[in-house]
Amino acid sequence: MNESVILEILKAYGGAIVEKVVITGMGAICSIGKSVPEIWQNLINGVSGAGEITLFDNSDLIVKIACEVKDFDPSDYISAKDARRRDRHQIFAAIAVREALLQAGISSSEVDPERVGMVISSGIGGITALEKNILEMERRGARRVNPFLIPMLMPNGAAGQTGIDHQFKGPAISVASACASAQDGIGTAKMMIQTGMADVVIAGGAEASITKIGVSAFDRIGATSRAEPGSVAPRPFDLNRDGLVVGEGAGILILETETHAKSRGAKILGELAGYGATVDAFHITAPTEDGSGSSRAVNLALKDAGLAIDDIGYINAHGTGTQLNDSSETNAIKRSFGKHAYDLHMSSTKSMTGHMMGATGALEAIICTKAIQAGILPPTINYETPDPECDLNYVPNKAMKKDINAAITDAFGFGGHNSVLVIKKYS
Repeated sequence: MNESVILEILKAYGGAIVEKVVITGMGAICSIGKSVPEIWQNLINGVSGAGEITLFDNSDLIVKIACEVKDFDPSDYISAKDARRRDRHQIFAAIAVREALLQAGISSSEVDPERVGMVISSGIGGITALEKNILEMERRGARRVNPFLIPMLMPNGAAGQTGIDHQFKGPAISVASACASAQDGIGTAKMMIQTGMADVVIAGGAEASITKIGVSAFDRIGATSRAEPGSVAPRPFDLNRDGLVVGEGAGILILETETHAKSRGAKILGELAGYGATVDAFHITAPTEDGSGSSRAVNLALKDAGLAIDDIGYINAHGTGTQLNDSSETNAIKRSFGKHAYDLHMSSTKSMTGHMMGATGALEAIICTKAIQAGILPPTINYETPDPECDLNYVPNKAMKKDINAAITDAFGFGGHNSVLVIKKYS
């Protein structure tokens, strides 16, 4: 009896069916590349995206560096009219969505558009458009505010625009959980698929918060590196780490039921096997020092995936380069993995891409998928001085070859949010 017949029998008798959720397309843009292949090559070669801020005059700021998307002209990707009506993060999302759909081979004419959902998240939303229009209003009056400002600044704008761009008509939402937004959105997409709300979900995140108010706010909270242009930063897990470097961009995954992907002959890139989420209930910006909250999220994700701790070969760390995050995260991994934590390889690719806030988790899920496919683990660059409190293997400075069957990516956000995804090699 073949698989489709078994599924139909189970459906007829009300049996619970938990489909595998698979990845069939990936798209991304960030400071080290404008496509997944370009980003991946730069990651494994240890290329840094950090440089002097050029998006605004930072002469009166202490923070001088960011991870900007360089040489970027929106008109290379969308019409000038559309560019004027979208925030920068929404344009990034549109670019990543297009790449992911192309790889997956999906369009509204090839699938049921009412069964395609969108969960494209942002932790901050359209802060670029908001800041620009506030300044314009102060200079020239309220009538000079862009009439499209509301759709430009709302965090759900990228999801809605994706539906319009590609004529997909399933559920379209955005999840906001600070720097865990994209991963929580991907986890939400997984649940949407497994509960039968959609056959396909376009899932990920987009962010563009390299603005004067955005960078200043992160600096005032004490989170950002104050390194000078050309110096070494950010430095995740290093003893001399001094904070995160703000990045920007988008990451998008095409998720489908295994049955749907097979029925249309799609190439399956990996399996989204597990998702876990918790909240620390401790502090609005600081994680628990012992990593207990994030450790619980790891445990939940492993349980959802049906995997044991020794099934995991790689962790793409949140690894922001702040004092509190890196030590807390290290403690979380030790709590969840015990002695096996020292056999794991764990790296922070934020050392190259910067911290893309609400979008980073999506990019890092893509990186885990590529690491499993290629058998290569990207490094943590700028790692010079070991910290006794951060004593795991962080793949320092050079990529390494290692065949792995499963990987974890974790993301933590202000508010105490902890989000963990498990990616598996598809079989």
